[in-house]
Amino acid sequence: MLRRIVTTTSTILAAGLCLLVPTAEAGTLPPPAADMPSTTARGSQTAVFAGGCFWGVEAVFRHVKGVSSAVSGYAGGVAKTASYDLVSSGGTGHAESVQVTYDPAQVSYGQLLTVFFSVAHDPTQLNRQGPDHGTQYRSALFVTGEDQGRVARAYIAQLDQAKAFSSRIVTEVVPLTAFYSAEPYHQNYAALHPTQPYIAINDLPKVAHLKEQFPNLYVQN
Repeated sequence: MLRRIVTTTSTILAAGLCLLVPTAEAGTLPPPAADMPSTTARGSQTAVFAGGCFWGVEAVFRHVKGVSSAVSGYAGGVAKTASYDLVSSGGTGHAESVQVTYDPAQVSYGQLLTVFFSVAHDPTQLNRQGPDHGTQYRSALFVTGEDQGRVARAYIAQLDQAKAFSSRIVTEVVPLTAFYSAEPYHQNYAALHPTQPYIAINDLPKVAHLKEQFPNLYVQN
């Protein structure tokens, strides 16, 4: 049984569960001052983002121009514990994550970061996102090289210095050791279950915010 399924929308609202959206004012996040030029990367590149439940993060990136795939999975732990039941315990070291494959000629890593911090999750929540609690829901950037790490750390510092959020960003920047795809039923979950209350309340607004705030990056699938 999926731990996030709630039977009715009214049940969620009665519990006072909040929408998973950042606390920055809409459209106010600046782009990264430092980015990875498209000329430094050839062919498809990958980036791994963790920001709470992977359903919503995946749903956002599936609608970003230049992204060829977004896969829900696990990062931060080892292979033998990379399963939904074990990760849900919060003791595996894994975070629910999304591996994004993208064309740097169409969208830069810095632009993906802007989307991540603007609409995909709230980077000021420590080890939780809205109704979901535990280290498996932590905010993290699993970087695949020095360039990604440099850009990610610089952007976090830039946003904190600009006081873009009401609290400091708690997003971890750590090297990616491995990414493990989640079980097939988790893939493209939001698009396949748009009327499920958890999706309708927590995840579909993220896609709507992406379309509103980043019309030049948004693509309709």
